[in-house]
Amino acid sequence: MLLNCARQSGKSTMAAILALHQALGTPLSLVLILAPAERQAKELFSKVAEAYRTLGHVIPAESYRKLGMELANGSRIEALPGSERTVRGFSGVDLLLVDEASRVADELYYAVRPMLAVSGGRLLMMSTPYGRRGVFYEEWTGAEGWERYEVPAGECPRISEEFLAEEQRTLPRRVYRQEYECAFEETDDQVFTHADVEAAISEEVTPLFGVANG
Repeated sequence: MLLNCARQSGKSTMAAILALHQALGTPLSLVLILAPAERQAKELFSKVAEAYRTLGHVIPAESYRKLGMELANGSRIEALPGSERTVRGFSGVDLLLVDEASRVADELYYAVRPMLAVSGGRLLMMSTPYGRRGVFYEEWTGAEGWERYEVPAGECPRISEEFLAEEQRTLPRRVYRQEYECAFEETDDQVFTHADVEAAISEEVTPLFGVANG
């Protein structure tokens, strides 16, 4: 599942509910929470812990840490920082949650996908866009086999029209579209726009390098 969402859209709450549903409803489940930095992974896990307390600890926790918990039914929820070196070693993952996926390194994404091979587990990538680059953009725009959900700020009832109007007046148009309208904008360090590159390509001109076969 791919979730392209504006900031403050409630994605963390939804992810926390999915994590608990998996861990509580299916014994021996392994749920991993990944994010670009430990602080972000910890923040999402705090939503899981809050929901767990709200439910009244329906299944007791055998262990309870700032970045993880193990339940009496054998299920585990672990929050990890987004480093390819630190996540290796996990296998049989039943639910993999990748927060701020547009800012996660491609190497991390490639390293975690095999964790779902045996379990047939689910993968949820959720993020505000961060330019036309990286695996989140590539999966959103091209790959098959995904469920895609887009939640712009205008569809979030917790965000007032007055606030969005103020943001539109204050922020550059490109920044506002990225942060609140789920738009994949040009990157800051991009010399030529995506449209410029597309316009420069013609089938009538033979490439200088790498002539296509056939």
